[in-house]
Amino acid sequence: MLTRAIPSSNEPLPIVGLGTYRGFEVEPSSPAYKQLPEVLSALFKKGGTVIDSSPMYGRAEQTTGELLSIHEPRSPAFLATKVWTRGREEGIAQMEQSFSLLQTDRIDLMQIHNLLDWQTHLPTLREWKEQGRIRYIGITHYTPTAYEEVEAVLKAEPLDFLQINYALDDRGVEQRILPLCRERGVAVICNRPFGGGGLLERLKGKPLPGWAAQVGVTSWAQLALKFLLSHSAVTCVIPGTGNPRYMADNAGAGFGPMLTGAQREQLIDIVR
Repeated sequence: MLTRAIPSSNEPLPIVGLGTYRGFEVEPSSPAYKQLPEVLSALFKKGGTVIDSSPMYGRAEQTTGELLSIHEPRSPAFLATKVWTRGREEGIAQMEQSFSLLQTDRIDLMQIHNLLDWQTHLPTLREWKEQGRIRYIGITHYTPTAYEEVEAVLKAEPLDFLQINYALDDRGVEQRILPLCRERGVAVICNRPFGGGGLLERLKGKPLPGWAAQVGVTSWAQLALKFLLSHSAVTCVIPGTGNPRYMADNAGAGFGPMLTGAQREQLIDIVR
Protein backbone atom coordinates (compact mmCIF):
# COMPACT_ATOMS: atom_id res chain seq x y z
CA MET A 1 0.00 0.00 0.00
CA LEU A 2 1.17 3.52 -0.75
CA THR A 3 2.12 5.75 2.17
CA ARG A 4 2.13 9.49 2.82
CA ALA A 5 4.46 11.29 5.19
CA ILE A 6 2.99 12.74 8.38
CA PRO A 7 4.21 16.34 7.98
CA SER A 8 5.22 16.89 11.62
CA SER A 9 7.50 13.83 11.73
CA ASN A 10 7.96 12.58 8.15
CA GLU A 11 6.83 9.13 9.36
CA PRO A 12 5.19 7.20 6.48
CA LEU A 13 1.54 6.33 7.05
CA PRO A 14 -0.45 3.88 4.88
CA ILE A 15 -3.12 5.83 3.04
CA VAL A 16 -6.16 3.59 3.68
CA GLY A 17 -7.24 2.73 7.21
CA LEU A 18 -10.34 1.58 9.07
CA GLY A 19 -13.05 3.46 10.95
CA THR A 20 -14.79 1.54 13.75
CA TYR A 21 -18.02 3.55 13.99
CA ARG A 22 -20.98 1.14 13.91
CA GLY A 23 -19.03 -1.80 12.48
CA PHE A 24 -17.22 -2.48 15.79
CA GLU A 25 -20.09 -1.52 18.10
CA VAL A 26 -21.12 -5.16 18.47
CA GLU A 27 -21.26 -7.74 21.25
CA PRO A 28 -18.93 -10.77 21.28
CA SER A 29 -21.92 -13.11 21.04
CA SER A 30 -23.14 -11.60 17.77
CA PRO A 31 -22.46 -12.99 14.26
CA ALA A 32 -21.14 -9.54 13.27
CA TYR A 33 -18.41 -9.75 15.93
CA LYS A 34 -17.18 -13.06 14.53
CA GLN A 35 -16.39 -11.36 11.19
CA LEU A 36 -14.21 -8.67 12.71
CA PRO A 37 -10.93 -10.62 13.04
CA GLU A 38 -11.06 -11.05 9.26
CA VAL A 39 -11.70 -7.33 8.83
CA LEU A 40 -8.47 -6.60 10.68
CA SER A 41 -6.62 -9.29 8.74
CA ALA A 42 -7.85 -7.80 5.46
CA LEU A 43 -6.55 -4.38 6.52
CA PHE A 44 -3.16 -5.66 7.64
CA LYS A 45 -2.66 -8.02 4.69
CA LYS A 46 -3.08 -5.08 2.31
CA GLY A 47 -0.54 -3.04 4.27
CA GLY A 48 -2.95 -0.77 6.15
CA THR A 49 -2.38 0.10 9.81
CA VAL A 50 -4.64 3.01 10.84
CA ILE A 51 -7.58 2.07 13.07
CA ASP A 52 -9.70 4.96 14.31
CA SER A 53 -12.13 4.78 17.23
CA SER A 54 -13.79 6.97 19.86
CA PRO A 55 -15.49 6.74 23.27
CA MET A 56 -18.68 7.85 21.53
CA TYR A 57 -18.70 4.72 19.35
CA GLY A 58 -20.31 2.50 21.96
CA ARG A 59 -18.30 -0.69 22.42
CA ALA A 60 -15.90 -0.03 19.52
CA GLU A 61 -12.78 0.71 21.58
CA GLN A 62 -13.29 -2.40 23.69
CA THR A 63 -13.90 -4.57 20.63
CA THR A 64 -10.78 -3.18 18.95
CA GLY A 65 -8.66 -3.87 22.01
CA GLU A 66 -9.98 -7.40 22.38
CA LEU A 67 -9.32 -8.33 18.77
CA LEU A 68 -5.88 -6.71 18.53
CA SER A 69 -4.78 -8.45 21.74
CA ILE A 70 -5.27 -11.87 20.14
CA HIS A 71 -4.17 -11.01 16.60
CA GLU A 72 -1.32 -13.11 15.25
CA PRO A 73 1.22 -12.12 14.17
CA ARG A 74 1.57 -9.09 16.40
CA SER A 75 -0.69 -6.28 15.24
CA PRO A 76 0.98 -3.42 13.33
CA ALA A 77 -1.95 -1.10 14.15
CA PHE A 78 -1.59 2.68 14.25
CA LEU A 79 -4.19 3.34 16.97
CA ALA A 80 -6.18 6.55 16.89
CA THR A 81 -8.94 7.51 19.30
CA LYS A 82 -10.48 10.61 20.83
CA VAL A 83 -11.38 12.51 23.96
CA TRP A 84 -15.03 13.56 24.00
CA THR A 85 -16.08 15.19 27.26
CA ARG A 86 -15.82 18.44 29.21
CA GLY A 87 -13.37 19.21 32.00
CA ARG A 88 -9.73 18.36 32.59
CA GLU A 89 -10.25 15.53 35.08
CA GLU A 90 -13.12 14.08 33.08
CA GLY A 91 -10.93 14.14 29.98
CA ILE A 92 -8.07 12.41 31.77
CA ALA A 93 -10.41 9.74 33.12
CA GLN A 94 -11.90 9.12 29.68
CA MET A 95 -8.51 8.84 28.00
CA GLU A 96 -7.24 6.48 30.71
CA GLN A 97 -10.29 4.36 30.02
CA SER A 98 -9.38 4.33 26.31
CA PHE A 99 -5.91 3.01 27.15
CA SER A 100 -7.53 0.27 29.21
CA LEU A 101 -10.15 -0.68 26.62
CA LEU A 102 -7.63 -0.66 23.76
CA GLN A 103 -5.26 -2.75 25.92
CA THR A 104 -2.26 -0.58 25.14
CA ASP A 105 0.23 1.60 27.00
CA ARG A 106 0.68 3.92 24.02
CA ILE A 107 -1.85 5.48 21.66
CA ASP A 108 -0.51 6.72 18.35
CA LEU A 109 -3.00 9.55 17.84
CA MET A 110 -5.26 11.21 20.41
CA GLN A 111 -7.79 13.62 18.94
CA ILE A 112 -10.14 16.13 20.53
CA HIS A 113 -13.47 14.96 19.18
CA ASN A 114 -15.61 17.66 17.54
CA LEU A 115 -13.44 20.28 19.30
CA LEU A 116 -15.35 19.69 22.54
CA ASP A 117 -13.61 21.73 25.29
CA TRP A 118 -10.43 21.71 23.23
CA GLN A 119 -8.75 24.53 25.20
CA THR A 120 -8.97 22.38 28.34
CA HIS A 121 -7.79 19.10 26.83
CA LEU A 122 -4.94 20.34 24.64
CA PRO A 123 -2.46 20.96 27.51
CA THR A 124 -3.02 17.40 28.76
CA LEU A 125 -2.46 16.01 25.28
CA ARG A 126 0.77 17.99 24.93
CA GLU A 127 1.98 16.76 28.31
CA TRP A 128 1.21 13.13 27.46
CA LYS A 129 2.92 13.50 24.11
CA GLU A 130 6.08 14.71 25.85
CA GLN A 131 5.85 11.70 28.17
CA GLY A 132 5.51 9.34 25.20
CA ARG A 133 2.05 8.07 26.13
CA ILE A 134 0.67 9.43 22.87
CA ARG A 135 2.64 10.03 19.70
CA TYR A 136 0.52 12.58 17.87
CA ILE A 137 -2.28 15.00 18.73
CA GLY A 138 -5.12 16.31 16.62
CA ILE A 139 -8.66 17.61 16.38
CA THR A 140 -11.73 16.30 14.58
CA HIS A 141 -15.04 17.44 13.18
CA TYR A 142 -17.55 16.30 10.61
CA THR A 143 -19.85 19.21 9.85
CA PRO A 144 -19.39 22.35 7.70
CA THR A 145 -20.91 24.57 10.38
CA ALA A 146 -17.75 23.99 12.43
CA TYR A 147 -15.25 24.87 9.69
CA GLU A 148 -14.72 28.43 10.93
CA GLU A 149 -13.75 27.18 14.38
CA VAL A 150 -11.60 24.42 12.88
CA GLU A 151 -9.72 27.04 10.85
CA ALA A 152 -9.21 29.21 13.92
CA VAL A 153 -7.73 26.33 15.94
CA LEU A 154 -5.48 25.25 13.07
CA LYS A 155 -4.13 28.78 12.80
CA ALA A 156 -3.65 29.19 16.55
CA GLU A 157 -2.21 25.84 17.61
CA PRO A 158 0.51 23.52 16.27
CA LEU A 159 -1.20 20.19 15.62
CA ASP A 160 -0.16 16.92 14.00
CA PHE A 161 -3.53 15.84 12.56
CA LEU A 162 -6.95 17.04 11.50
CA GLN A 163 -9.72 14.51 10.96
CA ILE A 164 -12.51 16.01 8.86
CA ASN A 165 -15.41 15.04 6.58
CA TYR A 166 -14.49 14.85 2.91
CA ALA A 167 -16.21 12.91 0.12
CA LEU A 168 -16.80 13.07 -3.60
CA ASP A 169 -20.20 14.64 -2.92
CA ASP A 170 -19.05 16.62 0.16
CA ARG A 171 -16.14 18.80 -0.92
CA GLY A 172 -16.46 21.86 1.30
CA VAL A 173 -13.01 21.38 2.84
CA GLU A 174 -11.32 21.88 -0.52
CA GLN A 175 -11.80 25.63 -0.44
CA ARG A 176 -9.95 26.60 2.75
CA ILE A 177 -9.42 23.72 5.19
CA LEU A 178 -7.21 21.49 3.05
CA PRO A 179 -4.99 24.35 1.78
CA LEU A 180 -4.61 25.53 5.38
CA CYS A 181 -3.54 22.06 6.53
CA ARG A 182 -0.96 21.91 3.75
CA GLU A 183 0.33 25.36 4.75
CA ARG A 184 0.47 24.46 8.46
CA GLY A 185 1.99 21.00 8.00
CA VAL A 186 -1.01 19.13 9.40
CA ALA A 187 -1.83 15.57 8.31
CA VAL A 188 -5.43 15.07 7.13
CA ILE A 189 -7.56 12.01 7.86
CA CYS A 190 -10.84 11.88 5.91
CA ASN A 191 -13.87 10.64 7.79
CA ARG A 192 -17.25 9.98 6.14
CA PRO A 193 -15.41 9.28 2.85
CA PHE A 194 -18.57 7.88 1.28
CA GLY A 195 -20.60 10.94 2.22
CA GLY A 196 -22.43 9.16 5.01
CA GLY A 197 -23.32 6.18 2.80
CA GLY A 198 -25.60 7.75 0.22
CA LEU A 199 -22.87 8.27 -2.34
CA LEU A 200 -22.30 4.61 -3.14
CA GLU A 201 -26.04 3.98 -3.39
CA ARG A 202 -26.31 6.73 -6.02
CA LEU A 203 -23.41 5.28 -8.01
CA LYS A 204 -24.63 1.68 -7.78
CA GLY A 205 -25.33 0.25 -11.21
CA LYS A 206 -23.48 2.98 -13.09
CA PRO A 207 -20.55 1.82 -15.23
CA LEU A 208 -17.08 2.77 -14.03
CA PRO A 209 -15.26 5.33 -16.19
CA GLY A 210 -13.31 3.77 -19.04
CA TRP A 211 -10.02 4.79 -17.44
CA ALA A 212 -10.73 3.08 -14.08
CA ALA A 213 -8.49 0.10 -14.84
CA GLN A 214 -5.62 2.44 -15.67
CA VAL A 215 -5.60 3.67 -12.06
CA GLY A 216 -6.03 0.18 -10.60
CA VAL A 217 -9.69 0.60 -9.64
CA THR A 218 -12.31 -2.15 -9.82
CA SER A 219 -15.20 -0.66 -7.78
CA TRP A 220 -16.96 2.63 -7.09
CA ALA A 221 -15.85 2.44 -3.45
CA GLN A 222 -12.21 2.35 -4.53
CA LEU A 223 -12.77 5.19 -6.97
CA ALA A 224 -14.50 7.35 -4.36
CA LEU A 225 -11.61 6.81 -1.96
CA LYS A 226 -8.98 7.39 -4.62
CA PHE A 227 -10.67 10.70 -5.48
CA LEU A 228 -9.89 11.88 -1.94
CA LEU A 229 -6.40 10.41 -1.88
CA SER A 230 -5.59 12.23 -5.12
CA HIS A 231 -5.75 15.53 -3.22
CA SER A 232 -2.22 16.41 -2.16
CA ALA A 233 -3.25 17.52 1.33
CA VAL A 234 -4.91 14.20 2.25
CA THR A 235 -2.85 11.72 4.26
CA CYS A 236 -5.27 8.87 4.95
CA VAL A 237 -8.92 7.81 4.51
CA ILE A 238 -10.77 5.72 7.12
CA PRO A 239 -13.89 4.11 5.64
CA GLY A 240 -15.78 2.23 8.31
CA THR A 241 -16.87 -1.37 7.86
CA GLY A 242 -17.47 -4.61 9.71
CA ASN A 243 -17.33 -6.66 6.51
CA PRO A 244 -14.02 -8.31 5.50
CA ARG A 245 -14.88 -8.18 1.80
CA TYR A 246 -15.58 -4.45 1.95
CA MET A 247 -12.36 -3.88 3.92
CA ALA A 248 -10.30 -5.68 1.28
CA ASP A 249 -12.02 -3.74 -1.48
CA ASN A 250 -11.55 -0.40 0.28
CA ALA A 251 -7.86 -1.13 0.84
CA GLY A 252 -7.47 -1.57 -2.91
CA ALA A 253 -7.70 2.22 -3.25
CA GLY A 254 -4.27 2.42 -1.67
CA PHE A 255 -2.53 0.98 -4.73
CA GLY A 256 -1.75 2.22 -8.23
CA PRO A 257 -1.71 5.69 -9.77
CA MET A 258 -3.68 8.58 -8.34
CA LEU A 259 -6.25 10.46 -10.42
CA THR A 260 -5.45 13.36 -12.72
CA GLY A 261 -7.24 16.67 -12.39
CA ALA A 262 -9.37 15.83 -15.45
CA GLN A 263 -10.37 12.47 -13.98
CA ARG A 264 -11.36 14.11 -10.71
CA GLU A 265 -13.49 16.64 -12.56
CA GLN A 266 -15.20 13.85 -14.48
CA LEU A 267 -16.19 12.16 -11.20
CA ILE A 268 -17.54 15.44 -9.84
CA ASP A 269 -19.71 15.76 -12.95
CA ILE A 270 -21.03 12.22 -12.48
CA VAL A 271 -22.33 12.92 -8.95
CA ARG A 272 -23.73 16.39 -9.67
